[in-house]
Amino acid sequence: MTVAGSDSGGGAGLEADLRTFALAGVHGCVAVTAVTVQNSLGVTGVQEIAPEIVAAQIDSVASDIGVGAVKTGMLASTPIIEAVAAAFDAAGIGRGGAHDDGIPLVVDPVCASMHGDPLLADDARSTIVELLFPRAALVTPNLDEVRLLTGIDVVDRASQETAARELHRLGARWALVKGGHLRGSDRSPDLLFDGDEFSTFDAPRVDTPHDHGAGDTLAAAATVALAHGTTVPEAVAFAKDWVTRCLADAYPLGAGHGPVSPLWRLRSDG
Repeated sequence: MTVAGSDSGGGAGLEADLRTFALAGVHGCVAVTAVTVQNSLGVTGVQEIAPEIVAAQIDSVASDIGVGAVKTGMLASTPIIEAVAAAFDAAGIGRGGAHDDGIPLVVDPVCASMHGDPLLADDARSTIVELLFPRAALVTPNLDEVRLLTGIDVVDRASQETAARELHRLGARWALVKGGHLRGSDRSPDLLFDGDEFSTFDAPRVDTPHDHGAGDTLAAAATVALAHGTTVPEAVAFAKDWVTRCLADAYPLGAGHGPVSPLWRLRSDG
């Protein structure tokens, strides 16, 4: 299940999540948190969904269909985050993974669009940390979100490790500091930390301007793997390979940034 905002351009948000869910072989359910007016050039409008309706969507799915794993994306505001956290508790959603009870939760702390358009109220960042980080098996911020959440500007491996430690201190069981925005390298190293050990997931940087929805896609792929009962490191390895393939298959759309594409899966036996 994805608890996220809708992207009218279809490149990111719950639309990206559902593409990965389907092409990775699971049924996807949704709780819509907001509707964005968005295309390949940016976001020009946002309409939040009432918090009680967001919570009711979670309850409706969990009480009938059931969920194997959940991810959050755009949550927009403190009232929505509070309603989501309460609904998760009622449904037994939180933490999770191969070595923990509970339904696995992946938190992608979406703060802004790739164009810099705000998708989260300033006062809500601390609410995500307070209410969702302690419930999460895995958090997956990009480097801009790391800076907003921790104040740390990641520019190299040392600062990447510092940021991962801080995210873990803030409550995340496993913190993934992604390296996709470290533009000065021909590699894209992601760093995972569980409070004791670091694990690096590296891949060649894919040279494409069409990377819309990459963060959503990675988090969605990790959620799929956790739903199948993998460990968090196994889920991150699967997600890293998945999003790298999606970047390689990205396509132009509109006048701006096109989306990463899991459609490679339709042409592959891998």
